[in-house]
Amino acid sequence: MDHRWGFLIGFLGAVGLLGSGHGGQQPPETAAQRCFCQVSGYLDDCTCDVETIDKFNNYRLFPRLQKLLESDYFRYYKVNLKRPCPFWNEISQCGRRDCAVKLCQSDEVPDGIKSASYKYSEEANNLIEECEQAERLGAVDESLSEETQKAVLQWTKHDDSSDNFCEADDIQSPDAEYVDLLLNPERYTGYKGPDAWKIWNVIYEENCFKPQTIKRPLNPLASGHVLEAGKSMIKVPADLVHENTFYSWLEGLCVEKRAFYRLISGLHASINVHLSARYLLQDTWLEKIWGHNITEFQQRFDGILTEGEGPRRLKNLYFLYLIELRALSKVVPFFERQDFQLFTGNKVQDAENKMLLLEILHEIKSFPLHFDENSYFAGDKKEANKLKEDFRLHFRNISRIMDCVGCLKCRLWGKLQTQGLGTALKILFSEKLIANMPESGPSYEFHLTRQEIVSLFNAFGRISTSVKELENFRNLLQNIH
Repeated sequence: MDHRWGFLIGFLGAVGLLGSGHGGQQPPETAAQRCFCQVSGYLDDCTCDVETIDKFNNYRLFPRLQKLLESDYFRYYKVNLKRPCPFWNEISQCGRRDCAVKLCQSDEVPDGIKSASYKYSEEANNLIEECEQAERLGAVDESLSEETQKAVLQWTKHDDSSDNFCEADDIQSPDAEYVDLLLNPERYTGYKGPDAWKIWNVIYEENCFKPQTIKRPLNPLASGHVLEAGKSMIKVPADLVHENTFYSWLEGLCVEKRAFYRLISGLHASINVHLSARYLLQDTWLEKIWGHNITEFQQRFDGILTEGEGPRRLKNLYFLYLIELRALSKVVPFFERQDFQLFTGNKVQDAENKMLLLEILHEIKSFPLHFDENSYFAGDKKEANKLKEDFRLHFRNISRIMDCVGCLKCRLWGKLQTQGLGTALKILFSEKLIANMPESGPSYEFHLTRQEIVSLFNAFGRISTSVKELENFRNLLQNIH
């Protein structure tokens, strides 16, 4: 009898251990699962899934795109980093050496790039230079040829037209200088705290169609936050209500305004991925070591540390990727025209780079699950046009905010990426103009400046890099709990 009771007690004890989690316990969530819990399957408002994007970007597009961006045409970007902030007077300039930008000397930039702001055949560039010279004189000189006079008027009209989503720098200004993007990579600079938060706070609070009564989750400038190490780490319980209210409000928006918020959130997430992937891990008198900082990544995207907000932002990054990918697929006819050149003055390299560019664009065009923009701005024509204009003005305002960033390197990449996204939006809103372009010669109704082309491809290159880096972080976090 004692033997049977001993067996029964032992059996029940084993069952108790299993029930209490000490036997057959479910393994705890990994850091990768917490950061990427929402980054899988289909994206909101889209027919595309994350896995298709990962495979397409990481193995078919990313390597060739990086090669193109290392070419002279795409590595030199002209920018004015001295423009004053139009919204507030006091800007705390970052004094850290990693915030500085190395400007190009005049002899470092290919002559073809310096002499041509547009990129057609050499003959067309000569015409355009004459146009630009006349435009700088402030009048259409009657001594100019009829063709040149027409071009001056058309381009002046274009510059003042309502299809531009960014307030671009005046590249003729003495303060505009060339920057080699390869020598000034986007990476962690140490620029953080209230000045950095203020930039994003103004963008989200005043330019994303959000009423003041709706509280944004993880807003470091909101009351009730405890700030630690430059990040919003602890929130009062009331913010849980704010988060639910915020997403109820967001889901109630029209699809166009919801898309606008997700684009900005995706851009913000992409920038944070870059800063975490190229972090200063070691700084000695002998060398600097840059690499992946998984702690930084977790603080920005871990589902627990960010109370669910980080994974949402990563999902928005994929939405941004699809928007810019779609724009590139739409603008293929512009680059396919025979007299278009990536003009640097080196005919052999220019021809090779155009061939690579077209290969990339045709690869992009073959993507099977492109974003479908036809359902956007499809309602009442008057209301749709008003919404388009609001969309454009809000984004234009965001491009101006970039001149308020106190870190020069952050300002450089902020200006470039907002101009790139603005160019993508311009393309998506110009489908009919692109379809009606002439097969040769300058296109008066639709054209892209060299600045727009360089920013468009480099901005997409940044997002493409972010998607690739997410794969790296997923692997690095796989065994961390």
